[in-house]
Amino acid sequence: MNLRRLTSADLPRLRQFWIEHWGSEEMISRGNIYRPEQLEGFVVEDDPEWIGLVTFFIKDNECEVTSFDSLREGQGIGSQLIEKAIEEARARKCERLFLITTNDNLNALGFYQKRGFEIVTIYRGAVNESRKRKLSIPLTGFNGIPLRDEIELEMSLRA
Repeated sequence: MNLRRLTSADLPRLRQFWIEHWGSEEMISRGNIYRPEQLEGFVVEDDPEWIGLVTFFIKDNECEVTSFDSLREGQGIGSQLIEKAIEEARARKCERLFLITTNDNLNALGFYQKRGFEIVTIYRGAVNESRKRKLSIPLTGFNGIPLRDEIELEMSLRA
């Protein structure tokens, strides 16, 4: 397995990855639309397959994780990726690293909290609003839970 930084040459593959795993080549978070060409990130490869991916957007001393995928659970891929995102955010002098997940994603909520992230905000009904712009968002998510809310988690990076 190889972890490396995404490059502009990866854009077509990133778009395809998002379509396959997220239903679109756009991500919506808190009403903001993110496209691959706006983002930075890291990928874990098991040549030629992408088995892990994290993308992020840095603005105003904050780093937002915009997508996170580990396709082989229990192998440390997700941990590697989130550690790399933390390392990058610190190197770029970000004061916090944050992300949005949804109310149905119980595995993600556990994963992030075990790694030091804290729940800071629940945006009630935010997924319903995003669904108006991204029709591929389903009504029901993981575990048969109605998909409605966005949950913001953060890690403070202040010294």
